[in-house]
Amino acid sequence: MEDFLSTLILGDSNMKYVNTGIVFQEIPDETTLAINISNCPCRCPGCHSSYLWSDVGETLDESAIDDFIKVYGGDISCIAFMGGDADPNYIVRLANYIHQKYSDKKVGWYSGRVRLAQGIDKCVFDYIKIGPYIKHLGPLKSKTTNQRLYKKLEDDTFEDITYRFWK
Repeated sequence: MEDFLSTLILGDSNMKYVNTGIVFQEIPDETTLAINISNCPCRCPGCHSSYLWSDVGETLDESAIDDFIKVYGGDISCIAFMGGDADPNYIVRLANYIHQKYSDKKVGWYSGRVRLAQGIDKCVFDYIKIGPYIKHLGPLKSKTTNQRLYKKLEDDTFEDITYRFWK
């Protein structure tokens, strides 16, 4: 019955992930489980993760999230979706699922789009990185980057914290 209800809540998606990793640099002040999502429609020239362009990997759904929490839950403070631009509404639903079931975990989303899709409730995320990779502008750690990382504040506004990557 729970699986049936989860399907009703989350809907069906063909979203897949290729791998995960515990990272310390993607989200400042967080120990983050980064979930690398495949089938990226952005296909940025010079992308360091072009292996994520193909529709490959394991299903990313609430069951996978539960499995990640069972394995890594005590070691992480944040879960970051690295991609998911092929189905942004599904990323929102997974973020809601995490907040509802695992309220002690923050949620981040690295999107390669110039802006989030219209109608996306950005307030379900604690962190949002936005922007395609443009080689001559550099990644987040470059002061010339076009990419930005935002942190949600208590009043549901977002602060640009990209400067935290600059040394």
